[in-house]
Amino acid sequence: MVITGLGTVGAWGCGSGALARALAAGVPPAATAVDRSAGYHRRCGARRALLTPMAALAEWVPPAEARRMSPPSRLAVAAARMAIGAAGLAAADVAGLGTAVVTATVFGPSSFSDALLLQIVHEGPQAVSPYLFSESVANAPTAQIAIACGARGPNLTLCQGEAGALLAVARAAAAVMEGRAERALAGAVDEMPAMLHGLLDRFGTLAHRPCRAPGGESGRPFDRRRNGVVAADGATILVLETAAAAARRGAAPLAHVRAWGSAFDPSASTAGWGSGAPALGRSLRRAMERRGVAMGAIDRIASGASGSRGGDRLEAGLLRAAWGDAALPPVLAPKAVTGEYGGGFLAAALLAAAGAPYGPTAGFAEPDPRLGVVPHDGRRLPPPALLLASSVAAGGAAAWLLLAAGGAG
Repeated sequence: MVITGLGTVGAWGCGSGALARALAAGVPPAATAVDRSAGYHRRCGARRALLTPMAALAEWVPPAEARRMSPPSRLAVAAARMAIGAAGLAAADVAGLGTAVVTATVFGPSSFSDALLLQIVHEGPQAVSPYLFSESVANAPTAQIAIACGARGPNLTLCQGEAGALLAVARAAAAVMEGRAERALAGAVDEMPAMLHGLLDRFGTLAHRPCRAPGGESGRPFDRRRNGVVAADGATILVLETAAAAARRGAAPLAHVRAWGSAFDPSASTAGWGSGAPALGRSLRRAMERRGVAMGAIDRIASGASGSRGGDRLEAGLLRAAWGDAALPPVLAPKAVTGEYGGGFLAAALLAAAGAPYGPTAGFAEPDPRLGVVPHDGRRLPPPALLLASSVAAGGAAAWLLLAAGGAG
């Protein structure tokens, strides 16, 4: 199974090149001040998010088409069209029963859900807009990709929190391997409206700084001072197909999908972090062993650590449990640049597997002795032979994806 196309949009702009430059510099894009006028936010809470410049999507989603879509649908369709073009596929190649679409979302089209509920409260249920309703459900972006591209194969939406992006790629790869589709468009999408940003801030999810304190908001993965994530929106879509299919049309793979795995931590609350790192680490080892991969053969980790107090602790614990007494390979923490949510982590992991350079981990300065993980310091690294993307989610889900460089069969 190979990945032949990548489309990504986020605060860094449109396309993988812009993201690769941000990762190489180790500097996150400029964060945008979130509108706080509606009163959703705490007085001294988070103020900024990594937001996509929506006007830049017009090249892939013209305004006449965009007006029929929610913000996450626009993001997803733009990323899908980028991925198809990057894979060297024509629109006619993708149309039909041979193309599956599998995407993940953490929150769905929350802005349209908010507007729909406000309409019901203020105008009554009879006034509900069919347009708002059809775009308020979690699977709307997945459906809009299928409509825009004519993809009539399996169409699935996963809601597994921060682990969803890797699970979507695994589900899509399985569909192609099992012959239920010839190719798949797979990835993740999320928006970050003011209402959602304010709620996440009130639940203590977001990085913040004390009132009147200098400095900005930073995710600080694995850092002792971490106090939350920097929220982001965006979308990332990959094109997956068999190596034989890619070879027949002369497509050069970006990476090979070597293995994947998933697990569940029953100690987690519905929306919180669990304490089952040792069990998750054993699940990761077993997933790799089933594919004949020794943990010592993995020479790079793209970690989903984001600056979350509990999430980073769980991620560090499972990695140490999986490697046991052996030293961890270099650990990349791309969410220091991409932020949390929106699929940027998936794109960053793929770029790392393809050999893209990584700068120092933004926001990291003080190791946390309780974690025992120090992320990449910016030194030059050779391209990895095998990269493990790892992501745990609030609520208990965990997922892993093993990628080999494009030239490695």
